[in-house]
Amino acid sequence: MLFPLMCKGGFAQVEEGEKPSLSIVIDDLGNHMNGTEDILNLPVQLTVAIMPFMPSTTADANAAFEKGHEVIVHMPMEPKVGKKSWLGPGAITADLSDEEIRKRVEEAIENVPHAVGMNHHMGSKITEDKRIMQIVLEVCAEKGLFYLDSKTTGKSVIPTLAEELHLPYLENNMFFDDTYSVNHIEKQTQRLENKLKTENSIIAIGHVGVSGPMMVKVLNRHIGHLKENAHIIPLSEQIEGSEWLRQ
Repeated sequence: MLFPLMCKGGFAQVEEGEKPSLSIVIDDLGNHMNGTEDILNLPVQLTVAIMPFMPSTTADANAAFEKGHEVIVHMPMEPKVGKKSWLGPGAITADLSDEEIRKRVEEAIENVPHAVGMNHHMGSKITEDKRIMQIVLEVCAEKGLFYLDSKTTGKSVIPTLAEELHLPYLENNMFFDDTYSVNHIEKQTQRLENKLKTENSIIAIGHVGVSGPMMVKVLNRHIGHLKENAHIIPLSEQIEGSEWLRQ
């Protein structure tokens, strides 16, 4: 498959005087996590990252799709610090063979209905590993998915590999809830609003789960203002020529 545009520099250009583009990504759906229903009911189009092989994977993906949100696979990957048991089923770990990595990525994509892209859950160790990420991104290219680098490490090999594979990829610009408190999420949202004054396109990631109800509270407070100052769009619309995406 040939892709029309394939790098973080491939954001649709914003003409002078137009609003910037903002994509809000919500991670960790798929396991009946706190805040899921309220997040999906927010009056804005989101991109939701859903973990495969979990109790509510299919239900959450279908609910998100029916409400007009974009769905991507939230692929669990081994971190540098933490236990493999935290990752859940089907995770990508450094001890897997090439064949097993490919198998797990293919199965994960098929397990999340309506998915048009992928990002990673944790993954600071794996996204620095060229052997493993080469396979992950090759499968995404074959299946017609873009990749969002959540930037859980500063040494990610994803940009280099994605460009070599001509795979469309995007990079996270900020997390709402890297600290679990309403005060922090509020400060990050205000920081986002300031960034919208100077930047053409921004991607920001939040989560359901521990911080889910906090995310809902803060986004409900700010969503009107964010809509006034940005075009809030799904991730795929940050990529020119996104009509190639998996349907």
